[in-house]
Amino acid sequence: MERDLTTGSIGRNILKFSLPYFLSYFLQTLYGMADLFIIGQFNGVASTTAVSIGSQVMHMITVMIVGIAMGTTVMIGKSVGAKQKKETSKIIGNTVSLFVCLSVVLTVVLLFFVHPIVRIMSTPQQAVEGTTAYLTICFAGIPLITAYNIISSIFRGLGDSKSPMYFIAVACGVNIVLDYVFIGGLHFGASGAALGTTLAQTISVIVALIALIAIRKKDTGISLKRSDLKPEGKTLKNILGIGIPISLQDGFIQISFIVITIIVNQRGLNDAAAVGIVEKIISFVFLVPSSMLSAVSAIAAQNIGAGKDERATKTLKYAIMISMSFGLCVAVLMQFISNFVVGIFTVDTMVIHMGSQYIRSYIWDCMIAGIHFSFSGYFCAYGKSGISFLHNVLSIVLIRIPGAYFASKWFIDTLYPMGCAAPAGSLLSVIVCGIAFIYLKRRRRL
Repeated sequence: MERDLTTGSIGRNILKFSLPYFLSYFLQTLYGMADLFIIGQFNGVASTTAVSIGSQVMHMITVMIVGIAMGTTVMIGKSVGAKQKKETSKIIGNTVSLFVCLSVVLTVVLLFFVHPIVRIMSTPQQAVEGTTAYLTICFAGIPLITAYNIISSIFRGLGDSKSPMYFIAVACGVNIVLDYVFIGGLHFGASGAALGTTLAQTISVIVALIALIAIRKKDTGISLKRSDLKPEGKTLKNILGIGIPISLQDGFIQISFIVITIIVNQRGLNDAAAVGIVEKIISFVFLVPSSMLSAVSAIAAQNIGAGKDERATKTLKYAIMISMSFGLCVAVLMQFISNFVVGIFTVDTMVIHMGSQYIRSYIWDCMIAGIHFSFSGYFCAYGKSGISFLHNVLSIVLIRIPGAYFASKWFIDTLYPMGCAAPAGSLLSVIVCGIAFIYLKRRRRL
């Protein structure tokens, strides 16, 4: 359902739009964890490892698809804000054509390279067969993953963040049921986890399509014609101009996580386990900054399209205040409860001790990252996602990876300094964003 985000309380709009986004991210996180939890109940280490490695690969692919789809969300938001129904239809039609082609090419390429990908991931020999089966089934389902994300991007561009939440909730529930059927009942192992995920995604897409058709003309006045499906260079250029930098940025971030994991793995099992646990905790905490990024991009895009640039800037400021307030509260609280939080995931005293050190420094990134996440959403709304890509690359290459590496070598008895690499990298991102914001404002390009 189309929702006007150019009027009313800015703070209320942010909270109403970001909460469903937050819950969607939360459900997606549970979606991925369900496979690991259920297969761990019925299968051995090899199958669990296969699903773990396979889900890492699929997560990277998914976030890159979502990144490109962000271009659609922003362009639809602008056209909706400008009350340009025909332009909105054209953007939706071109998005469908673009992603149909992309999904087909991606599916063929990934299926062809499934074995090299398994080798690149340094998959243990015992898990090679399961990982290959898991990825083969999931790669075949790429068109479904793509379909869900483009439908969700369309709804969010229209100002509706609730419907995508319902779609992922359906997928999450169905996935859990099918996992127990295929893994627990039929003993399909890693293949069962992949089948459950793919079929659940299929049902979610069907529900999404029914919802899209039901509200297409009644609530939005938008009517998709065959001519809208014809690729138009300018429209595709605008979508990809915003989406590709975000996609590359997200892919690069995932690669940096893998590199840092490799670095910490060289310190030994306890440190590796501690960092692994903390990364899971951080992924939950970061749902709030991630939701702010998405909310700012969608809300600001509508206001920019409506010619309300000052309101778009106020949206950025509100988002920064919300993100910083949340991040500060969580960071301060974590200084006192870090042992308890890490202890939820392990009973090993040394792992708890090292994990507590790591999270007490790393957690400050939640507050600082909330600032540049909000800026990234704002820049994307203006079609300047290249700035977001730039500050993330500089942060990763200049501080995050080298900072983690040298801290791991110089401070062998503690993980606290290594955890400081993340907030330090985010601080550089904030500086770059601030400079870009001031420069573009003075040039009146924002």
